[in-house]
Amino acid sequence: MKPLLRQSAVLLALALLPALVEAFYLRDKVPWQSRVAESDFVEVATARSWGDNALWIDARPSDEFERDHVPGAISLNEDRWGEGLAQFMGTQWSPEKKIVVYCSAASCNLAEDVARRLRDEAKLPNEIRILKGGWEAWQQK
Repeated sequence: MKPLLRQSAVLLALALLPALVEAFYLRDKVPWQSRVAESDFVEVATARSWGDNALWIDARPSDEFERDHVPGAISLNEDRWGEGLAQFMGTQWSPEKKIVVYCSAASCNLAEDVARRLRDEAKLPNEIRILKGGWEAWQQK
């Protein structure tokens, strides 16, 4: 019985060793925090208070947008980026308005990706915010 316990302990130690080394090595390399600064988010009530001074961008897939969306929002997602961006820039964009991007929920990264692309690729000077809690938060208010 003792040899079996000793062998089990050795196997357990050998199995844990790579995990401990990897955890130690990657401790500063894994992004434990959000990819977006907290200041880039906006609460639903604040965004609603902007009224006509806000441009709403729905980053969810087109089928979800077609089912329901924030009134006045346009669909601009990764799948239709070129077409959607041209439509947005040609018909709705205005430099003095704030842009609010949202996706399905707080755990969804689509809004972050679209907001980043608006800043980096489209070079928009507008204030671009991500709706905290996404579409789920909008429906609760």
